[in-house]
Amino acid sequence: MIAGLKRFFKSVNFVKAIVIGIATVSPVLISNFVLGSVSIGFSVSLGVVFCSPAYAPGSLKHLFFGLLSAILLAFSMTFITGSISSNIYVFLPLLVILVFLISYISIFGFRASLISFTGLLAIVLSFTQNSSNISLINHSLLVALGGFWLLGLVLLANFLFPKIQTDGLFVETIEKTAEFLKLRGKLLVEKENRDALFKRMFELQTELNENHENIREVILRKRINSGFSNRTRREQLLFAQLMEMYDLAISNPVDYDKFDLIFEDHQEKIVGFKKLMTEIGNQLEHISKVILKQENLKENLEIKKTLFNIKTQIDYYRILVGLPKSRVGTIMLLNLKTYQEKQVQRISGIERILNNYIHNDKIVAIKDAERFITPQDYDLKKLWANFNLKSPIFKHSLRLSVTMALGFILGSMFEMQNSYWVLLTLVVIMRPSYGLTKERSKNRVIGTLIGAVIAVSIIFITQNIWVYGVIAVISLPIALSFIQLNYRNAAVFITLHVIFIYASLEPNILEVIKFRVLDTVIGAGLAFTANYFLWPAWQIQNINEFLIKTISANKVFLKEIDTFYHNKGELPTSYKLARKDSFLKVGDLNAAYQRMNQEPKSKKKELGEIYELVTFSNTFLSSLSALGMFLRTNKTMEVPKQFETYIKYISKNLDISVQLLNNEFSFNSQEKIKLKEAQEFYDNYFDNLSKQRDQEILEGKMITETMKIQLHEIQLVSEQLKWLLNLSENIINGIKQLNLTKEHKSHK
Repeated sequence: MIAGLKRFFKSVNFVKAIVIGIATVSPVLISNFVLGSVSIGFSVSLGVVFCSPAYAPGSLKHLFFGLLSAILLAFSMTFITGSISSNIYVFLPLLVILVFLISYISIFGFRASLISFTGLLAIVLSFTQNSSNISLINHSLLVALGGFWLLGLVLLANFLFPKIQTDGLFVETIEKTAEFLKLRGKLLVEKENRDALFKRMFELQTELNENHENIREVILRKRINSGFSNRTRREQLLFAQLMEMYDLAISNPVDYDKFDLIFEDHQEKIVGFKKLMTEIGNQLEHISKVILKQENLKENLEIKKTLFNIKTQIDYYRILVGLPKSRVGTIMLLNLKTYQEKQVQRISGIERILNNYIHNDKIVAIKDAERFITPQDYDLKKLWANFNLKSPIFKHSLRLSVTMALGFILGSMFEMQNSYWVLLTLVVIMRPSYGLTKERSKNRVIGTLIGAVIAVSIIFITQNIWVYGVIAVISLPIALSFIQLNYRNAAVFITLHVIFIYASLEPNILEVIKFRVLDTVIGAGLAFTANYFLWPAWQIQNINEFLIKTISANKVFLKEIDTFYHNKGELPTSYKLARKDSFLKVGDLNAAYQRMNQEPKSKKKELGEIYELVTFSNTFLSSLSALGMFLRTNKTMEVPKQFETYIKYISKNLDISVQLLNNEFSFNSQEKIKLKEAQEFYDNYFDNLSKQRDQEILEGKMITETMKIQLHEIQLVSEQLKWLLNLSENIINGIKQLNLTKEHKSHK
């Protein structure tokens, strides 16, 4: 409990909340005590509130220009909407247009969506200026001043706490990596629970991809702009080790059906691997606490013990089952052990970095570093390309603008006390996807009700205005800290903040609470209903696009692996970029599946077929990564021409998959004879090597290094090629099944 609180107070979310809290409260206090009125301070504080969404993780450059854009948008929207808000006949159509245009900015990505939120807040809260005794232009300028005041404090916080954002990103990434590794261990032994474990693994991959992108932007941008410092060097080393661990985890695919069959009577040989992965995950969690200075770094002795036990169990298995029957199972266990030993090496590398023992770690400037930072596409052509009902952002913008107009009309018709609360609820809750809107609606209502109950209880206990002020001030930073972590808890503290701010100004606070709850419920109901009935963006409408991008990225990665196998040498930048793109595209597909899983049952009847395709795509990437990892980290023989036959067939299957998804497929059969020859070549090669080794064993000869390399390579490469081919065929069949399901429904 105490450790959790300490961690919370050291987190980047809490520091961010404190910065926003100080920026929001200080103008009101200064205005009240110096000028004898809160009006000026209130306008400045509004500017802080408007621009605070743009205070998001990222490089200092993106943070600066993001906040600057938010300031300009907050000023212009406050002035424009404030000028015409008193004339409902002019304001209503303009409200629809402005809300659509500003929310449509989100087409440019995550940071643009945060800036868009600033503009929407400024439109909604323009109503609060009606009761002010400050002229509109002065109020708008003070709003801009609030934005600049926040920008100044943000830059100061970055100067005073340069490590907190990066450390926070690393800690979160390390903990998610630990969970990912533990899941991989559970998958080996928990046969009945694999679907649930796979689904959680897909979620984690999406979350890890987002974290990796944020870290790349921060540390690579810092490296490009400022050169190497000791800290930058350590950060880059640490990130490299974490990426290797993630790559190794992804690159360690297991054919679970085959694994279960071979070790059906030898489960004790598998339990050790689960324990090892759990201990590696535990050590990562310990390392995250070391970074937060909650614990001192210490070695996990259980890891070495477990590795030794695994080696002993493999020897027992080989002796118990006997050669040649045990050869395939032994090689599978040895391959799995090799991957885990590499994970242990990565852990040791991280420990050396944290101990500043880094003279054995070489790091040079990353070639083409800027290419590894995913650029934001701000091409204006994107606006026109998405200006249609196929675009989820276009539909969301249209839906939000219409719903906002409806909320405004309801507020005007029924003369609600603060009708803009309905609009504010809509802006905060409504998202492009149905599932997220539903979840936020539920959490917003529950959080508001809990906050209202707490507020009423406090009001019955005391009527001290200073107590109300303290609660209002304290609840704001806590609410802001929870927004990304737990939206329901954030809604509780936002409600407390709003209620006790009004309690300081309004004598009839219970009336305020009643309308606050009522307006929130109305806004949540409107948001939920609109997302269901107004131009809904069901994931099944866009899932083909995510599948096409994933399959295409995997094909490019396959081509890079093929090229590297032939050329050897230094790993080219194109290989690394292709691998990164595959990881991101699979992550996007996983996220789309998760959104689909949150939708109503009537809108996700193809969920089973989609889940299979998502699973095949993830497994395909795992197999690709395993093949690439092996070729990068082991000596290999000359590439046989049969390898190219496999690559040709797999690539062709991926092309067919894309054509089927685009409804462009024209039948063009492949030469099955050559494929059969390639399969026989690899099978015979392995059988001949096995027989040769069996004869050597009979003659009492020790295995040579060449024989060991050949057996290892032919077994792993042929297994991965067969699996990739099988997966590519499964993807085709899965798409056909999905298309048949859709056609069946359309006929109905």
